[in-house]
Amino acid sequence: MRRPARDLVVRNASVEGAGPTEVLVRGGVVVGVGEHVAAASLAGARVVDAGGAAVLPGLHDHHCHLLAMAAAARSVPCGPPDTNTLEQLAAALRTARPIDGWIRGIGYHESVAGDLDRDLLDRLRPEVPVRIQHGGGSLWVMNSAALRWIGLDEVGAGEPRGVERDADGRATGRLWRSDGWLRGQLGTPRPPDLAGVSAELASYGITGVTDATPDLDPDTIALLRSGGIRQRLTLLGDPGSSAPHKVVVSDHALPSLDELADAIQRVRPRAVAVHCVTRVALVLTAAALGVVGSVRGDRVEHVAVGPPEVLRLLAALQVTVVTQPSMPVLRGDRYLADVEADDREHLWPFASLLAAGIPVGCSSDAPYGHANPWFTIRAAATRTTAAGRGVAVAERVAAAEALRGFLTPALSPGGPVRRIEVGAPADLVVLDAPLAEVLRDLDRGHVRMTLVDGEVVHGG
Repeated sequence: MRRPARDLVVRNASVEGAGPTEVLVRGGVVVGVGEHVAAASLAGARVVDAGGAAVLPGLHDHHCHLLAMAAAARSVPCGPPDTNTLEQLAAALRTARPIDGWIRGIGYHESVAGDLDRDLLDRLRPEVPVRIQHGGGSLWVMNSAALRWIGLDEVGAGEPRGVERDADGRATGRLWRSDGWLRGQLGTPRPPDLAGVSAELASYGITGVTDATPDLDPDTIALLRSGGIRQRLTLLGDPGSSAPHKVVVSDHALPSLDELADAIQRVRPRAVAVHCVTRVALVLTAAALGVVGSVRGDRVEHVAVGPPEVLRLLAALQVTVVTQPSMPVLRGDRYLADVEADDREHLWPFASLLAAGIPVGCSSDAPYGHANPWFTIRAAATRTTAAGRGVAVAERVAAAEALRGFLTPALSPGGPVRRIEVGAPADLVVLDAPLAEVLRDLDRGHVRMTLVDGEVVHGG
């Protein structure tokens, strides 16, 4: 990143609860923290008076999907809370304007119109290609025009494994976990607005992100690293990265224990980040890691259902869990209707993970979860749905604990909190009030200024 042109001093700050404190930034690095450390360095420096407000290390979102976030801004909402009935879905698709020749929908859930397929979409909007992503992120559903566009209307060589066909070999329009292949078939769309995504993240105080999209190709990696994202960037899907390698345990097509163990073994000694949602997938993941052996940095993504006996296995394996605490609030009413009774008290564990000694990193899973970390922190503390119903309320944690999950390093989610200290990268968030006040309110509006590498990326 480009180094800032001049020094920056934050005065009258509260750092780790102590103040008034000065923080001196030079060359993208914190070079002084304490009382009057900047007195001899003010000439030509930019001075920001925090007025007694808290200054924090920048927040890190440990699991999101940047290109999907950019695409979501150009997509039609096709599920709750925006779209709740078949009639509303029909109206949304009927009035949508194609972009790059397509209508792209997101967030679908079966509560709207049951299991979506090509025939239903053909009735709703047949004349242009339509593709709708399920809210879980792993399924695309397309109409006939879309299937013809990407060459799936007939069985052909080289089609991905995720194509669903009926007993007669006809494509149903449902395509599972084939995003990389699909991107190649869609041609060259207009460039995604990664700068807009980055600006949104910066407005929340986020200075680092871990993109959790698996199996990124070289062009996509280059796009993500091209500079539109100003936050520090970690890619789980980059085969050349030192970050954990993303491994997906697909709930619709579970691998065998041997297959999953082999997939983990192939990337060793690199750590893995295993996508794992259901109880069955979690048991399978724990068993596979037990067979292969865990290494430092292994992590499990999501853990939407985490019974105590399996959490004990994860603790023994010394793996980290990266969770999305906004989900019980955003989807809790659906969970309470759809999830088996035995699983409801184990939905999206947090407090029990900590009690088991498992490090917990916090994240959004945006755009499938809420990108605003302050919303997520509130959700972790309340676990109350839009309808006012509590979801596994024993898993509530204090807001400060949830914030901690965003303050840990990219390669050590749930580990020691990053500190504002001499020699640390100048990735900072200046709030507009003391931390205790912000934790009572948990509004993104408290983020006054965000710095990445000493450069102001949000605020004046």
